[in-house]
Amino acid sequence: MSQVGAITHRLVPSPAGRVHLVEQGTGPLVLLVHGFPECWYSWRHQVPALAAAGYRAVAIDVRGYGRSSRPEGVAAYGMRALVEDNVAVVHALGERTAVVVGHDWGSTIAADSALLRPDVFRAVGLLSVPYAPRGGPRPSEVFARMGGDEEFYVGYFQEPGRAEAEIEPDVRGWLAGIYAALSADTMPPAGAPDPHFVSRGGTMRDRFPTGRLPAWLSEDDLDVYAGEFERTGMSGALARYRNMDRDWADLADFDGSPITQPSVFAGGALDASTMWMADAIEAYPTTLPGLVSSHLLDGCGHWIQQERPEEVNALLTGWLAALPA
Repeated sequence: MSQVGAITHRLVPSPAGRVHLVEQGTGPLVLLVHGFPECWYSWRHQVPALAAAGYRAVAIDVRGYGRSSRPEGVAAYGMRALVEDNVAVVHALGERTAVVVGHDWGSTIAADSALLRPDVFRAVGLLSVPYAPRGGPRPSEVFARMGGDEEFYVGYFQEPGRAEAEIEPDVRGWLAGIYAALSADTMPPAGAPDPHFVSRGGTMRDRFPTGRLPAWLSEDDLDVYAGEFERTGMSGALARYRNMDRDWADLADFDGSPITQPSVFAGGALDASTMWMADAIEAYPTTLPGLVSSHLLDGCGHWIQQERPEEVNALLTGWLAALPA
């Protein structure tokens, strides 16, 4: 493995103002996009591994998170705006093209970046959340039908201020709970109330496990995440969920569209995202015709690149090495 410099922090211009990023290494650009509720730090294991493998690894704080700009108004967090932020980062770094890799919401942002700007994003890696082309009913109609007497968490997040009132009085405790709820070693046992759903009049926290952190998350790691959200609040991050109907309308021209660039997918076998979206994974020959490989990691939950960093690093570096120059 080659010697690389230390991780550096930068702010670069974007349509919203500025994007904060961390950068390490030289070579082809690999842009890493985090999910909810995280920040660039969720890629702390991948940035040095990619840099050592000969890549310019860049992990961003998505608009609304961390040290990136937090514009006013829910509409400022639509998918097209997030894609243009990614394009702005590539250009601000003096590059014309990049490979984009995302986790959770970042997986959807990465997929749409490849879909909307194939001139910039030459390959796409998706972690935890499978690619599913735009289509079907309006998302809010789908959420409303889920859960029966309970409320699906995405629906719970829709009303501005509601989830903030639950989370912000104890950000650190809430984050510890959601990380534990979706981690393989601390998630509720089979048959327990599902933390993805909220009892009428209840909160998400009611179903979070307590007492210990997942093995991948140290107290210091939790402090990093909590410190960011205690400073910024949760509204910018939650605005991503509040744009799903707007995105559905804005991306109507891409209904059913495949992503044709080289791609890779990896998810946790114990992650609800991969179980609920099993049909999307089965459809990859049609929806991801450039798919190089697809992986489900046994005994892994949702936070795949933090739960199983060595395996994810090996998958990504192997895939990247095989891409056309």
